[in-house]
Amino acid sequence: MKVLLAYASKHGSTEEIAEVIARELTASGLSVDLRRASNVETVDCYDAVILGSAIYMGQWQSDATAMIDSHESALKERDVWLFSSGPIGDDPFPKDDPPITADLVERTGAHQHQSFTGRLERGSLGFGERLIATAVRAPQGDFRDWEAIRDWALQVAAALNEKKSLTSPRAE
Repeated sequence: MKVLLAYASKHGSTEEIAEVIARELTASGLSVDLRRASNVETVDCYDAVILGSAIYMGQWQSDATAMIDSHESALKERDVWLFSSGPIGDDPFPKDDPPITADLVERTGAHQHQSFTGRLERGSLGFGERLIATAVRAPQGDFRDWEAIRDWALQVAAALNEKKSLTSPRAE
C-alpha cells in the first residue's frame, strides 16, 4: 500500500511531526512518500493520503489548503487522514480544533482529524508573529507529545494494513 504523507510547516515543527509519522508507517510495512504539500502534483498513484498542517490564528497553512483545493475529488476516492499542529502550552490552548478542520474533513472525506500540540520558539518568529505571541501571552517551548504522535501513526498504519490484508488476493 502506497501512502502520501504531505505537510505544510512554517517553522519546521509540523515537518518534524510528519517525519515521525512517516517512520512509524514505514516500520509498519507501508510504502511512504513524504512531501511538502506545495510539492504534491498528483495523488493518483497513492492508495492513502495523510495531510498535516501547522495552524496559525485558527487557519491551516495555505499550501495544505491549496493541495485540498487542487485534489479534492481524488482525495475523496482514497483513505485520508488529517492532522494539525498548533495548540501550545502544558494546558494546550486553544482546547478545541479550529472550525476549519470540520470543513476539511468533509471536503476530503477523511477518516479523522487529529490535533497535536506544537512548538513555539520566539527566536524563530518574525516581528509580527512575536508581537502576536506576546499579545496573547503564548508560552514558549516544545509541547509536542511524541508518544501520542507515534500512537496515532500506529493506529493509521493498523487501519491501512487491515485494509491491505482484506484486499490482497489470497493464496489458494
